[in-house]
This record gives sequence, structure tokens and C-alpha cells, in this order.
Amino acid sequence: MKNLAIIGASYLQLPLIEKAKEMGYTTHVFAWAANDVGEKAADYFYPISIIEKEQILEKCKEIDVCGICSIASDVAMVTVNYVADALNLVGNSLEATYKSTNKHAMRLAFESNGDPSPKSYRVDVNTEYSSLQLEYPVIVKPTDRSGSRGIFKLYSPEGLKEAVNHAIEESFEKKALVEEFAEGQEYSVEFISFDGDHHFLALTHKYTTGEPHFIETGHLEPAPVDTETVERVKKVVSHALDTLGLKNGASHSELKIDKNGNIKLIEIGGRMGGDCIGSDLVRYSTGYDFVRMVIDVACGKAPVFEKVCEPCAVKSLFMFTQDDVDEFERMKNEEPERILKLVSYHPENLGHVTDSSNRVGCYIVKA
Repeated sequence: MKNLAIIGASYLQLPLIEKAKEMGYTTHVFAWAANDVGEKAADYFYPISIIEKEQILEKCKEIDVCGICSIASDVAMVTVNYVADALNLVGNSLEATYKSTNKHAMRLAFESNGDPSPKSYRVDVNTEYSSLQLEYPVIVKPTDRSGSRGIFKLYSPEGLKEAVNHAIEESFEKKALVEEFAEGQEYSVEFISFDGDHHFLALTHKYTTGEPHFIETGHLEPAPVDTETVERVKKVVSHALDTLGLKNGASHSELKIDKNGNIKLIEIGGRMGGDCIGSDLVRYSTGYDFVRMVIDVACGKAPVFEKVCEPCAVKSLFMFTQDDVDEFERMKNEEPERILKLVSYHPENLGHVTDSSNRVGCYIVKA
């Protein structure tokens, strides 16, 4: 029996659970019991919080898993790599995990190894802000969160303390970053790596609500970018993956390219992109089964680059308002052939969207 451990049970993990079962694995899913879809889809579900590394490790020893993985969650990857390291399974080192989940450690690594990224300061409640040499505008963010939580853009020192305090509240380690605002269009980059060999999969054009919180409203893949720029992005990201020590599995890099073509790395996570980027958009736009690659690598197998569908340009669209819901209904009635997938729909969130975790819904269309 091939036992695969999966960390997390939300709708983001559902494609991973379903693909693993399709591949013949018995799925053992760990998460806090919350009646999520992954609890029902799993062969075996264990109501253990994804941050309880030791409890999950002991259960994985008992189960005798052949691999452990997760998608679209930085928090989950801490446990994934902790268990993989303890059981001598394929994953990334604990040092690489820290550098790829703590934005301050990431900035220090980039600075020391010549990777282009914004100038940054780590702050906490005791920081004297007058001592920081800041050039506005700046971005304030938690050191260890994702999903647009606790992010603010400021044009002057006014409101800095309040923004930092809010970011600290969102942070697990109760620290925040204040860093220069990188100009340009934002993109994300998906790679799959195996034993230090990095393979580019996709470049994604990102749409957001803009300042001050930059909540993502949609993604277009492949991004409308010239070949020369794509090649430069590949080199920058590959070098940065080596800097962080990310050798195995998916990675999701966020960067900006300004009007002069300069690239600046915002952050890199040692997992595939959320918001359906890794689980759906990569497959539609490239034909490659990214989710299967994640499972293969976790189980010690090289990723297979075979087309499983005919590639096409695709876009994910997120619903925030009643107008967004009305547009989805219009498209469903007038252009149903364009809709590839309804990912989620939570009308109870109308009027209450604060970050990417509580948007009203998401669907994927042919672009």
C-alpha cells in the first residue's frame, strides 16, 4: 500500500487529494477539524492541526508514509519539510524552509547572494521608527504570513505605527517588515524542482485591488511578456531558488518588472501558487500536470513532462461585489463555453472581504 500524507484539508488541497487517489495512493490528510472538503475526500482524516509537527510525525511513522506534501500553503510546508527531514523523505531542508517562510530571513539571504529585492527593515513594537532610513512610499507586511494579510502601502510616516501594529497582529512571530515599494507590474512564477534541478513552468500576470492592501482579483496565464524577458525571469528565479536552498518540489515566486525591464523579487514560497494558479491555471495553460509532479517529487520520482491536455490561455476571476457575481451569472448564461471551472462561491462574504481568504468566489475562464 502506498500511503501519502497530505497537510491541510481546505478546498485548496482538494486537487492534491483527488490526484493522489487517482494515482493509486492511499491519502492520509491532517488538519484541524472544520468540516472542510478534504476531510470527506480523504481516505483517512486525522483531526490534528497542521502546525502540530510532532503529533503528525508520530502518526506518519505509524502509517509508514512514502511521501508527504501540501499545496498553496506556507504554513503547511513547515510541517511537510519537518516530517520529511525526520523520516528521510524527499523535501527541503529546515534551513530552506525557514528562509522561504520568513520574509526577513528571505531578504537577508537575497541581499547576501546578490538577488534583486527591495530594501527592507524588520520591526516590532519596540522599534524606534525615527531610526529607520525610509524612502516613501513603503510597504508594511507581516514577516511570516501570506494571502494579502496585514499589508499596507504608505506615502508618508503618518499611519506607520498603526500599519505596523496591524501587521504584527497578523504575524505568528509578532514582527513586521517595512520595505521600499517596488514599482512595476507584478507577476508570479511557477517552478518544479527535483534534486536541485529547476524547471520553469509558467509566468502569471497578476491583478490586484491596488493600494493599500493589494488583494488579488485575478490571474492571467501565460502572461503577455516577450520571450527575452521570460528568459531573464527564469535566470533570476533559478538563482534565487539556489540562494534559499529550495531543491525539491513546487515553488511560487512573486516579482515585479518595471518599465525599464528591471526585475525585483518580492518573495518566494517553497510550494505551488494558491488561488488556483498551481492546481488549475498551469495545467490549462501548459498542458502539464503540476499537481502530479508535486506528488511524484514528494515520493522520490522525477517529474514527468507530458502534455495531459491541449494548452490554452486562461484567467482566474475572483468575486468581491454583487457586480462581480452578476458578471459571473451573465457569462454563465451568455458565454457558458468560456467557463472552465467554478472553484468556490461564498455569497455570505459579500460586503465583508478583507483579504484573499474571504473573497466571495472564484471561477476560471478561457482568456
